[in-house]
Amino acid sequence: MTEVQKDYIFANGRRKRATARVRLFPVKDDLTIDGQTWSKGTIIVNGKPAEEYFKSLFYAKYKYLEVFRSTNTANKYVTTVVVVGSGLSGQLGAMNLGIARALVKIDPKNKLILRKKGYMTRDPREVERKKPGLPKARKHKSSPKR
Repeated sequence: MTEVQKDYIFANGRRKRATARVRLFPVKDDLTIDGQTWSKGTIIVNGKPAEEYFKSLFYAKYKYLEVFRSTNTANKYVTTVVVVGSGLSGQLGAMNLGIARALVKIDPKNKLILRKKGYMTRDPREVERKKPGLPKARKHKSSPKR
């Protein structure tokens, strides 16, 4: 069973088919989860540090740290994220939205800052479904012209 402090702020984020469940732990020193100790400013995604989880996306570190930098909360929290569905890019977008929503729950003054930078808006774009009789969602077979 996991040993987790119950004093955390919870928020959800979604992007494409990905869903992220974000927990922000306000800590003074370190936080111990499942026998591992994490320092302030650490982001854990599905049990791994975020740098390791998103290592194939070169822009990922900038993206998820920018949410904290814009509100001056870079090293105040230990963040745990459980993300499922979609690919890494969708998961990163879902995680950012969840972190932004959690930061607004902590301090409502953050809402205006994050809204201006576009972090509070859920991206509504989804994959269009495949239609019957077509090879893809919008692709048609070429028709002979006479």
